[in-house]
Amino acid sequence: MSTETIILIGVGFYVVLMLGVGVYAAKRNESATDFIVAGRRMPFFLLTATIVATWFGSGTMMGSSGAAYDDGLLGVIADPFGSTMMFFLIGLFFARFYRRLRLLTFVELVEQRFGKVTGTVATITHLFSSIAWVGGMLIAFGLLMESLTGTPMLLGILGGAFVVVVYTTLGGMWAVALTDSIQVTIILIGLIVLFIVVLNDNGGWANIAPQLPENTFRILPLENTAERWLIYIRLWLIFGLVDIGSQSLLGRAMSAKSERAAQNSFYVAGFGYLVFGMIPVLLGIIGSVTLPGLSSSEAVVPELALKHLHPVGVAIFVGSILAAIMSTCDSALHGAASLVCRNLLPLVKKNPSDKLTLNVARYSIAIIAFIGIFIALNARDIYDLFILANAPALAITTVPVLLTVWWSGANRYGAWAAMSVGFITWVAFFFLSPELPNDLLGLGASLITIFVVSFATRKMDPPRPALDVDGNEVPFRDRLGILRK
Repeated sequence: MSTETIILIGVGFYVVLMLGVGVYAAKRNESATDFIVAGRRMPFFLLTATIVATWFGSGTMMGSSGAAYDDGLLGVIADPFGSTMMFFLIGLFFARFYRRLRLLTFVELVEQRFGKVTGTVATITHLFSSIAWVGGMLIAFGLLMESLTGTPMLLGILGGAFVVVVYTTLGGMWAVALTDSIQVTIILIGLIVLFIVVLNDNGGWANIAPQLPENTFRILPLENTAERWLIYIRLWLIFGLVDIGSQSLLGRAMSAKSERAAQNSFYVAGFGYLVFGMIPVLLGIIGSVTLPGLSSSEAVVPELALKHLHPVGVAIFVGSILAAIMSTCDSALHGAASLVCRNLLPLVKKNPSDKLTLNVARYSIAIIAFIGIFIALNARDIYDLFILANAPALAITTVPVLLTVWWSGANRYGAWAAMSVGFITWVAFFFLSPELPNDLLGLGASLITIFVVSFATRKMDPPRPALDVDGNEVPFRDRLGILRK
């Protein structure tokens, strides 16, 4: 039996398993609350698994490994380092408060504090980011199937989209979480086995290290210039700050069975993500020595698997990559659909019923996937696509979203002005100084603006409180993730 046939059989088994989980999870969805935040009943271990799996996608398995292949650790500052920072920041500063509110999306808090306009802009920018992430996942799916089985990339993209859409539509957050728990197990087993085999076949690290370029493990900029440092800081923040305000992650905090579970799951997930996220990075670095001259550096991990594993091992490892891809793709789809049904639908239909909300969430998953397919067919670089996807949010909405929790003095005028100035700065520097990180400059301008304008207008527009799902005011205290109870 050929390697390609074995891989296809393994993929088929994996697909059937994921669809079966989706059918099982569908039984738990009796309302929009069940579909969006799993009825707020998710336990710590399942929550931790789904957080890790959500972020451990093709951006890590293929994008980060390819960036490390090309540039060493300096190529992976955004992910996994910036992403790890993000997990700890959510656990320390945001998880408890969002769980306490018992809302369904992070935009609902933005709307409470800063009004519908700010909420709609936040929804649109984060929808753009989520859809781009879906496109990146589908690129990885198609690239993987093409490089390992000869399946045309188009068929791989369409097949991957179909499977993820079906089980996410059926099961919602429960399906995403349950499949993620299976997927993260497969990911870790596949990565550990491949790393050990590759290292052993190449004579151990002592044989690899002397062949690496001098700056492979450097994590500070090579040039000590203002421009290089701005670009470097931007890499830390493009995931490290922007995705704090993402439905894919804050939705997990809101799904937890308790504030303590929400907080601790992000701490454990952050530690686990850094440890296991370094394995693809190290594989990329090893591949730069053992597989020089690859036409696509983002294919380094699949190429290492083909070279070093038995066909059955290759099939298992393909399953781990598919798990990584699907675990992020389903979360992006689910998060985007949650924003559509909770924050865009009311603009068209006032006070929509729970049934309509649930149906719109399910239908929008397919629509978002279709747009993601279009992006996948017109883009090729996974890692750069993810960074580009977050640029508008960094410049426009990151400051208002983060300050909903951490500055009670912010008001609507301050938020509107911050988004406007952030956008103008982002666009202006794109044309005036394209070599500078225009989205980071937009972030800085937005931060200054929200303080200045909020202070100047607080009498005519008093800051609004945060309200829980029952309409009760939630005080801005005990927000830090250090409480024991």
